[in-house]
Order: sequence, then C-alpha cells, then structure tokens
Amino acid sequence: MVLDKTDLSDSCSYGNLGMIVPSHFVPLAAPGMVAQGVKWMFNNKSPFYVRPSLHPSLISWGFKFLKSATNKHLEASAPPLLQLNLYSKNLYDELSRKPGFDFSMERKGILMYYKTEKVAEEEAHLSAQARAMGLDAVPLNKQQVQQLEPGMELDILGAVHYRCDAHLYPNKLISGLIQHLVSNGATVKTNEPVVKIIIQNSSIKKVVSTADEYAADIVVMAAGSWLPELAKMVNVRIPLMPGKGYSFTDLHPKHLLNIPAILCEARVAITPMNGFMRYGGTMEIAPVNNKIHLNRVRGIVQAVPQYFTNIKLAMPDKENIWFGFRPCSPDGLPYIGIPGKVNNLVIAGGHAMMGLSLGPATGKVVADLANGHTPELSIKAFDPGRF
Repeated sequence: MVLDKTDLSDSCSYGNLGMIVPSHFVPLAAPGMVAQGVKWMFNNKSPFYVRPSLHPSLISWGFKFLKSATNKHLEASAPPLLQLNLYSKNLYDELSRKPGFDFSMERKGILMYYKTEKVAEEEAHLSAQARAMGLDAVPLNKQQVQQLEPGMELDILGAVHYRCDAHLYPNKLISGLIQHLVSNGATVKTNEPVVKIIIQNSSIKKVVSTADEYAADIVVMAAGSWLPELAKMVNVRIPLMPGKGYSFTDLHPKHLLNIPAILCEARVAITPMNGFMRYGGTMEIAPVNNKIHLNRVRGIVQAVPQYFTNIKLAMPDKENIWFGFRPCSPDGLPYIGIPGKVNNLVIAGGHAMMGLSLGPATGKVVADLANGHTPELSIKAFDPGRF
C-alpha cells in the first residue's frame, strides 16, 4: 500500500536534472559554506539563500548546520555518502537492463566547469580527493573540453570530467516506477494525506488518511520535505528544512550539450535529456511556500551564456518554471533507518539534491530493513536519531 498526498504527477523527482552523482560525496554542510552563504544572502540572484525568519524549526536547523560545517564532519561523511552513491549507481545499472525500464540512462559522466583560478584550484583539490577515493575524475583544459563539446563556444578555464557519473530522464523513470508498482499488485492511493497515526506499545497500528484508515505491519515514511510533520505524529523528531530549487526545460534547443554540465561558480546544472535541455539551480532554505522568485530564475538564465557564449536563453514564462522542495538535513546526510522510539517504522528522507541519485540505494536499504534483513552497507551515518 502506497499513500501519497498528491496525484503523483509532479513530485520533486520529475523536475530535477536527472544526475546520478558518485562525484557528490561532499555534504551540503561543508567547510566554507557558511561564509559563502552569508555573501550570497545579499544577492537576489544568488544560487544559495537562507530566508531570514524567526521560525523555530529554521533557527534550530541553522544552529545544527553551523555545528556540522567542519572539516571533521566532511572527513567522516564523505566515505559513507560515496558508498551509498556507488551502491545506487550499480542498482540503476541493474534496473536499466530490466524490461519496462527505459529511462534513457547514459553513462557519459558530468563536466564541472570553472571560469576562475580560485575555483580551478578548488576543483583540482576536490578531483584529487575523488581519485584517492577510487573515482574516475579527470581535470581538463579548455581545449580538451572543446573536443568533448565541439558544438559549444566556451568561455571557461577548464573543467573536471567525472566519468564515474551518469544521467537519465527522470520523467520516464518515475512514470515507469509507478507503472511497475501497479502492474505488480501494489495498491497506490493518491490525494490521501495522512492525518493521524495510531501507536500501541511502541508500534504503529494504524495509519489514518483523509479517506480511510489502514492497519500497519511496517510503515515507511518517505515524504520528502513534509517528513518532519509526519514523523511528529509518532513523536519522532527529524530536523529538516525545504530547499526550493527551480528548473525549466528548453524543448527545442539550438545547441545541445553532449555531456551534462555543472557551472561551478554559478551553481547551475544543465542536462541534455530526451532531446531537450533542462536547466536548474538555486537553493532557497525556507518553510514550504509556492512563491516563484523570478530573480533566482533570472540568475540561472544569465549564468549560462557566461560559460557557453552561443547559448542565448530567454527568460521562461512563469507557467513553464518548475520548482520543487529538496529535503535538507542540517548535516547534509540523509535519514535512513529505524528510529529507536517506533520499532515498525522505517525513515527514508533528507537527501537534499541527491534524491534521485540515491533513490535505488535508499529503496534497497529500506526493503532490507522492512524484511528484517541486514543492509549490504553500513547506514550508521544516516541514523534518523542522530540529532
């Protein structure tokens, strides 16, 4: 039984950039992020923004983020995050070979572009760290990048090619997964928000929605940015804030990238998918809201030609701007596991920008836990009760 408050037509995974990223082993709460975030606070087109608020959950989250943004945390977090990403990529490889799962997965890697000497040095250091951890990461000069992207006019110093990465078309993936569930006997209830959860003797007995109530043996909470309010129903505290991101898709691009791109200084991502070009970026940490901040989108539009001078983007119409809420934990690591207070509850959330990338691994771990099996990799770092 799957319960969802939406109709499953436009969840966060639909509008993202479709990147599978073992290269992203650095958590959001990383050294230097606080100082950089303060600078970006004063730029309404900046890629990262924490909306000032006296909301208790934001204040609590902020203090935990400050405490986590250290070298010690990075060193402890990178190995388990990388292991989870590699596990997930292998599961994607397996899934892509199964009948009925054509989601246009391509294994071309991702190019991390940079324009400044400062960022070139940072990316060189990061790629060296990646290679030391066993990843295929190759620094390239402008001429070498041009050979990979002959149709682009480049204004860059260089890029790092993370050949370990991949990408897919998320719209195909999600619709395929839903169809697979239904055709294999799963009952999917849409437009049914959960309003109450009944507990007896530290176990969930019933889940009550707006339409019905359901007896429960095992309950999996995977509610994205709405996870904290669900967990609160069973007295489990999950520190998490939504990070709003925007994307838009050019259905008729004049120039199509060969390899997905991340523009380092601008924090903008671009993915060629299904013959389209999808552009995305920004991270607005704030309570859930449906307001579209056009200056954030304008920042994405204006950043692209600074790297690819032959791509001239028009500002998309408001109705063509997609946004979603990335569920961000204060230490940049997901929550995966069984909280101590409720013995038949499995938590899965807080994946921030890596929800699609880490989806298969998280799903497999959750299935193992729900069936009483020991997961194939350690999930200690992702303990839902760590705060």
